[in-house]
Amino acid sequence: MFHASTALIAAAEEEAPTYDVAFVPPEGVLVILGFTMVLVFMTLIMTKRLTPMVALILVPTAFGLFAGAGLGLGDMILDSIGTMAPTAALLMFAIMFFGIMIDVGLFDPLIRLITRLLGDDPAKVVLGTAILAGAVSLDGDGSTTFIITTSAMLPIYLRLGMSPVVLTCVAGLMNGTLNIVPWGGPTVRAATALGVQPTEIFVPMLPALGAGIVVTLGFAWLLGLGERRRLGRIDAEGRLTGADGGVLSSVPRIFRGAELKPGARASLRTGNLVVVAGGHAPVAAGSVDPADTAMADTMLDPARPTLRPRLIWFNLLLTVAVMVLLVIDILPLPYVFMVGAGIALVVNFRGIKEQAAEIVAHAPSIVGVVSMVIAAGVLVGVLSGTGMVDAMATWITNVLPPALGPFLAPITGVLSIPFTFFMSNDAFYFGILPVLAQSAANFGIDPVEMARASITGQPVHLQSPLVPAILLLVSLAGVNLGDHHRKVLWRAVIVSLVMLAIGILVGAVPFFVAQ
Repeated sequence: MFHASTALIAAAEEEAPTYDVAFVPPEGVLVILGFTMVLVFMTLIMTKRLTPMVALILVPTAFGLFAGAGLGLGDMILDSIGTMAPTAALLMFAIMFFGIMIDVGLFDPLIRLITRLLGDDPAKVVLGTAILAGAVSLDGDGSTTFIITTSAMLPIYLRLGMSPVVLTCVAGLMNGTLNIVPWGGPTVRAATALGVQPTEIFVPMLPALGAGIVVTLGFAWLLGLGERRRLGRIDAEGRLTGADGGVLSSVPRIFRGAELKPGARASLRTGNLVVVAGGHAPVAAGSVDPADTAMADTMLDPARPTLRPRLIWFNLLLTVAVMVLLVIDILPLPYVFMVGAGIALVVNFRGIKEQAAEIVAHAPSIVGVVSMVIAAGVLVGVLSGTGMVDAMATWITNVLPPALGPFLAPITGVLSIPFTFFMSNDAFYFGILPVLAQSAANFGIDPVEMARASITGQPVHLQSPLVPAILLLVSLAGVNLGDHHRKVLWRAVIVSLVMLAIGILVGAVPFFVAQ
């Protein structure tokens, strides 16, 4: 058996606040209550009986009372919420900043450049899909990423007769890889649950993120080569040619007698709303069933009123400055995004009414995420304030085989792959990770190292049917979820394992901690 060292126990007692509790149950009761609370919380949100925010408030409140918190429950929760205020501010203003940049058209030239460079080469089209999805994923919102990527790229896929499953595979894989950005869901959840700063988790994992992006781009290129071999490409004279340059006699159905014409345009607002003007005329008249996809004929509206083409260089420099400050970490990240969003609003939207309208446009994305983070203070406060998490960690530590204790960081990274696929991020990061981290502390592993390991499973998590954004993606592209999983899951597992391995190699995640 392993037990916490005297120094660790003394440090925990020195830092742990005391609360006015009604009574303190035996440690065994706290273990049962803690695991039962996590199980009830996970069940309610996975079965969609309650929203995560409601479950994060009501379930811990009930179990906190059962655990004897009494009138001390309020102090536990307020103390916990206080530690989460910077994270909530970071999320709010990061979403607003990148949402403004999308609205004013910062990414539009990239979309036009990609579509111009791609031509009719399927391999370039797939690689361009990955690059576009990666760029838009910087806003931290999967739904926005998939709407923009599908709107821009799906018409090209259908025109060339390419498989939309390739589009969903590449877009989902790239978005999952970039989902560990510090204003994204998992990093914020891990930081919130363990009481560390998101930048402490993210910055040391940059080499791992870079490796994940490289592997994802490699998969995209190989998928594109497969589509090129399957379809060939259109030459300058409009003939379909194979990879060897020879003219193919077999022309995909989509080209036969097809009179290509523009379809409706979609106007994107980063509240994740897409308004399509006009009907759903097929991209190639008479060649594509309009029922095949909901967005076969849509593109981002190039005339949306929020565009600011004359300010594109200013907006680009502002975004680069924000990203540089993120990496060098000389100012608190929430403050950086506060100032960035404020400058972006003042420069791009001069009138008070325009600024207010732009803020309201992002309210749906902001309220859902920020309210969830604040509500998580109830769960984290009850777990720590009642002593549940300590009791659960002690129990896990005592039953853990001695040989595995020093390897808890990589074990957590591997476990995050299936755990975050079969359960929500809320359930894993707020219910499971704190217990694993507390157990790992008894072996000398820092919570921030456990947090870094826990985010490496995100490329797989984003493919889960529990993630609404991936359901949106396959719906927009007209792809069967099973087909998407067959193509993406094994690739996502490889990306996750590569990120974990690189994290270990660069020292961000300890492979073994000597006792």
